[in-house]
Amino acid sequence: MDTKQLLLIINPISGTGNKQGLAELVTERMAKIGYTTEVAYTKGRGDATALAKSAINRGFTGVLAAGGDGTVNETATALCNSDTALGIIPAGSGNGLARHLNIPIDPILSLDVISQNNIVACDYCSANERPFFCTFGMGFDATVSEKFAQQQKRGKFMYIKSAVEEYIKYAPETYKITANGTTLTEKALIIACCNASQYGNNAYIAPSASITDGVMDITIVHDGDIFDNTQMCFDLFWGFLDRNTKISTIKSPSATITRSSEGPVHLDGEPLIMPATIEVKCHHKALKIFIPSKSYKFKPIITPVNSAWSDFKIAVTNLFKLK
Repeated sequence: MDTKQLLLIINPISGTGNKQGLAELVTERMAKIGYTTEVAYTKGRGDATALAKSAINRGFTGVLAAGGDGTVNETATALCNSDTALGIIPAGSGNGLARHLNIPIDPILSLDVISQNNIVACDYCSANERPFFCTFGMGFDATVSEKFAQQQKRGKFMYIKSAVEEYIKYAPETYKITANGTTLTEKALIIACCNASQYGNNAYIAPSASITDGVMDITIVHDGDIFDNTQMCFDLFWGFLDRNTKISTIKSPSATITRSSEGPVHLDGEPLIMPATIEVKCHHKALKIFIPSKSYKFKPIITPVNSAWSDFKIAVTNLFKLK
């Protein structure tokens, strides 16, 4: 078997899990399928991108990102339009891209996906030329992401806490959206441009989104009363959001979105400030990713329940150290 090379990038502070021993485990497992593995640790923002670029220049087959959505975003940003594939070892609080791709939310189990050697050309998207791989958001979710980033603790419950606090005082904005040759003016709570189906933590903002179809699912969330918005929250986690009457969806390979002024947005959950007008594009089959060889069609209720049950089993296993 010919020896191939992988770079393992570990973010030591992502998520809440302990990554001790991960480097040794990955190196050993990958050696069994003919890979040699180099290991590097990030120390700050931008490190994963620089490390992944180095791996491309050295002709590595793949780069494995062990961290959360931020680490995956930084790593994948370097790998776009290259022959070097992205591997995901979920170790964050949301793990949106991994969940969409049905990669187990457990660092050890996720190595089974890499071992399958199933590399597929997938889409990525960009907002004003800044790449994103799950979702780009404007409005309420961007404000929540900004608030969540300021929290010392991470996880689903802290995100919910941030969302509730911001909802009490948030006022919807008006957006002009040009896509597929048509311009719409909408007052919305959220505008989410989705390459993948979820934010992370099994929150399905675009249940029918595909990462290989060449288009984004642009989800427009209209504001309602407290009962409407409560129902939307349930639909978000049960996989019915695209059937909610307060939701509009546009499928398009590109769009121009304009609001009244610059303000917060998020790229895969990472907050930043962007100008009033934003050009969003889907780049078809421009990123190679290690994904499971067996795919599953999304089914409302069934898929979220199965995913939640899998999360529970992994949590119990970790708690009692049965691995």
